[in-house]
Amino acid sequence: MNILVYLCGIYSLGFAIFHLFFWRLFDWKNELKKLSLANRAILQIANIRLIYICMLVAFLCFCFPTDLTTTTLGKTFLGGMSLFWFGRTVEQFIFLRINKTFVHVLTALFIIGAIIFALPVFLS
Repeated sequence: MNILVYLCGIYSLGFAIFHLFFWRLFDWKNELKKLSLANRAILQIANIRLIYICMLVAFLCFCFPTDLTTTTLGKTFLGGMSLFWFGRTVEQFIFLRINKTFVHVLTALFIIGAIIFALPVFLS
């Protein structure tokens, strides 16, 4: 069961690293200039906080895998993360209706996240 939780940690760390590259990937140096100061700040702050959350989730998965699969709090946390990724999948269809391979790959990754975080809850 710990292997599944470690996989959740790797998944979360991967998304933290991915979000670190948003400034370059999405040319935020130029693109964000089109937004108001408030919207520009909110977007960057939200991204930095998401990086932090992903790193925290990875830390918890790497350091407390047994606790996450054997305690009510741990299972609730994993279930909550599964719902987070399920919700992110739904939001993909609402807010990012773009028919591009990259978007479809992200959608698949979000579904995988929902599944891998749910598996330890239901299998333990």
